[in-house]
Amino acid sequence: MAKLQIRVYPDPVLKKKAEPVTDFDESLRQLAADMAETMYANDGVGLAAPQVGVSKRFLVLDVSPTEERGRNLLVLANPQILLADGDVEWDEGCLSLPGMSVKVHRKAHVQVEAQDLAGQVFRMDADQLLAIAVQHEMDHLEGTLLLDHASRLKRRLLIRDYQRNRMKEDSE
Repeated sequence: MAKLQIRVYPDPVLKKKAEPVTDFDESLRQLAADMAETMYANDGVGLAAPQVGVSKRFLVLDVSPTEERGRNLLVLANPQILLADGDVEWDEGCLSLPGMSVKVHRKAHVQVEAQDLAGQVFRMDADQLLAIAVQHEMDHLEGTLLLDHASRLKRRLLIRDYQRNRMKEDSE
């Protein structure tokens, strides 16, 4: 396994719509393992392939408590939301927008259809944090960032603060 570099805003791969996964081979299994290692190393609960520079409809998730991390890894290729209901507002962060958080309106429950690492289709129901994480990571597959959920004014302020913080970090 190898820890991958997380792409951060404004990397153009983050705004590109991802292509479907068509090859369910060893390279996909390796990508899943590398993405999981990267997600855990960065204390994330989800990671989409575009966030590591791979424009494929592929993501990993694990919303388990810290002591259980790694036991409940979910891997989804070509995920689609079939049903969504309930409303929840969540203060979300993102590994591709370090230090930023945005209140986002999401569905509290989703039913997802996806493929596993062997290409087999499966369905899963997700509630609360898992539902939010699924929706967040699926946004990445569409080229949608947290910033896109903010109003125009809020987005400008978030970008300004983000750029200031990045410049400050770069100078340290």
